[in-house]
Amino acid sequence: MEAVATAPAVLKRQVFSMTDIMSSAKRSALMSRIRATDTTPERYIRVLLEAASLEFDQHARDLPGRPDFVFREQQTAVFIDGDFWHGWRFPLWRHRLSDKWREKISKNRERDVRNHRTLRRRGWTVVRIWEHQVEANPLGCIERIALALEWKSFDAAAVETAYAALPPLKRRNRLPKP
Repeated sequence: MEAVATAPAVLKRQVFSMTDIMSSAKRSALMSRIRATDTTPERYIRVLLEAASLEFDQHARDLPGRPDFVFREQQTAVFIDGDFWHGWRFPLWRHRLSDKWREKISKNRERDVRNHRTLRRRGWTVVRIWEHQVEANPLGCIERIALALEWKSFDAAAVETAYAALPPLKRRNRLPKP
């Protein structure tokens, strides 16, 4: 009788002590496919910025956080952040993660804040655009960037034409909806 009573407790302990459902080799293979640069939202924004005839650098190594788009003359840095990796609305879903992933995303968020502050102290304007914002309204993201650059006019028709030529972005439902 005692063995039957303790069996569920043992099973329960084993289930909650597991950190990952994949082997480390499988997890490594999966993680190697995740891009740090040239993500789909970045590519969308790049095409639209080029259509707007804006001149920019990408992934400037000389600036904290290596901003995705850099407008040096206007001292403006633009980050396109993934909802998961940069922890959009993180307090709402952090409880779903193992300690390892909670710590990883928390450190990413801390680093983002530190880089943002450093850039601001150096006199830069920082624009942070989330993945779900690009998916929902890429033209609005371009308008935000143009506003930060104090660019009064740009060829909106060219941007809309470029946007129409792009394949549709699909919203992934892995995080709470915006």
